[in-house]
Amino acid sequence: MKRLVRENIQKMTAYSSARSEFKGSASIFLDANENPFNSSVNRYPDPLQWVLKEQIAKIKGCQKEQILLGNGSDEVLDLLFRAFCEPKEDHIITLPPTYGMYQVLAELNNVNNQQIPLNENFEINTSAVQTAINTKTKLLFICSPNNPTGNTLNRQSIEQLLGNKNLIVVIDEAYIDFSKEESWVTKLNQYPNLVVCQTLSKAWGAAGIRLGMCFASTEIIDVLNKIKPPYNINSLTQKYASNLLDNQQSYDQKRTTVLDERARLEKVFQSFDFIKKIYPSDANFILIKVENAAHLYQHLVQKGIIVRNRSTQLNCENCIRISIGTPDENTQLLAALTTYI
Repeated sequence: MKRLVRENIQKMTAYSSARSEFKGSASIFLDANENPFNSSVNRYPDPLQWVLKEQIAKIKGCQKEQILLGNGSDEVLDLLFRAFCEPKEDHIITLPPTYGMYQVLAELNNVNNQQIPLNENFEINTSAVQTAINTKTKLLFICSPNNPTGNTLNRQSIEQLLGNKNLIVVIDEAYIDFSKEESWVTKLNQYPNLVVCQTLSKAWGAAGIRLGMCFASTEIIDVLNKIKPPYNINSLTQKYASNLLDNQQSYDQKRTTVLDERARLEKVFQSFDFIKKIYPSDANFILIKVENAAHLYQHLVQKGIIVRNRSTQLNCENCIRISIGTPDENTQLLAALTTYI
């Protein structure tokens, strides 16, 4: 792991905040130049979010020291680039069609992105990926369930790639709550080079609070904690997330509804002759191939319904990605599709 971390990151000293230096209990805090008048948000938040991490660790079955929280998963992904990728020298591997922020962050950090396309079934071309890995390969990004295709990628292929301990394998599980497959978080102790990213934005319904979760070995988490902003998760987000995680019943109800509605849409979609293919989905969306994606997109816009035309993505020509809405929204979608010519 030490070989993979950038040399300047190994040498740097992390910023030490007032809240991280003092470990005991006190009634008067005059160490952080805060406003002393209580307003519930006049104090800096816990820089390492230990209370929230303990809740997450119980739910996910890991240690709280194996968790890093970010301002959305995008901050977590950016920290991985900063920690492991030397600009203009190292490179990453992505598997298009996939989440577009990997490419954006590669460009932002001046790191080359070597793209190895998924095969015609949107599965990993394992041999091609293994051939592409060299001493300058630092990160391999695997989105599973994949965005925009919706499928969970083959587990055996991922295990083969994890066997290469000379790079970090990042599995983006933003949609794992909608899949029957086991999360890779359960394999953290087996693979020291494994990083798993999850979010509260999808199944937990909290996209607005911007809380991403990173699970990895304590060695990797220590590196990321070293370079993250000291107070990257504000106190309001921490409190909201804590209350949210206490309400498992609401999570279960909403998740079940999404899964039921996904099945309903998949079934009805089969009756529309302009839908040429319905891709299997383990996410909260469905990718469909149609005769003319641009035309269908405009038809739905005229009905006040916004979907995503994914035709610009590799091997997704004339493909529309449709998020699962409420039962009423999905009924309106189906009515709009019925009128499409």
